[in-house]
Amino acid sequence: MRILFLIGGSVALVWGQYAAPAASVGPDEAWRNLLEGNSRYLSGTGRHPNQSPAKRTELAKGQHPFAVILSCADSRVPPEVIFDQGLGDLFTVRVAGNVAPDDMVGSIEFAVANLGPKLIVVLGHERCGAVDAALKGGPAEGHLGVLLDRIKPAADAAKGQKDDPLDFAIRANVKNVVKQLESTGPIISGFVAKGTVKIVGARYDLDTGKVEVVQ
Repeated sequence: MRILFLIGGSVALVWGQYAAPAASVGPDEAWRNLLEGNSRYLSGTGRHPNQSPAKRTELAKGQHPFAVILSCADSRVPPEVIFDQGLGDLFTVRVAGNVAPDDMVGSIEFAVANLGPKLIVVLGHERCGAVDAALKGGPAEGHLGVLLDRIKPAADAAKGQKDDPLDFAIRANVKNVVKQLESTGPIISGFVAKGTVKIVGARYDLDTGKVEVVQ
């Protein structure tokens, strides 16, 4: 079987079973790199790596990001900044509420099947407006209702919570998306089953800037 992806004017072919290029950074090392970058960001000692003209020229020939980040589109949570990474380091997929409709999943599938990242991070954040809207309920204009429907299971689970139902819903939404991606076949679930790709749920704190694992 041959799978063809067309992106950014370039064509990538995947033959037989989905087989991403070998990457030198495993899932645990990739997560460690992200946490170390977040620590630099917190302390104000960011390196702002891989942003030189030379790196830009090198990356024009191809990309091999070491992690995929599915994050909220919130302007306060840019993954390359909060993880202190640069050009070519992260394959970022961003949408309000860090949900995973088909087109977002397809983007992640393209990355893991063709570019070699061994880590997928589902990144929620404190006081997420999309999750808050789903929690409050009520009519939503335009296409917003379609997005909020995806967050509704987490919002429903948070109802009746005495201690910060919004944060409970934010964490529940992250966990729901992690489970969704882990079971999405054949590409993502196949890599996860083989242990070559790991999916981590995380939460970004707007006040402190710290990223933590969502258990």
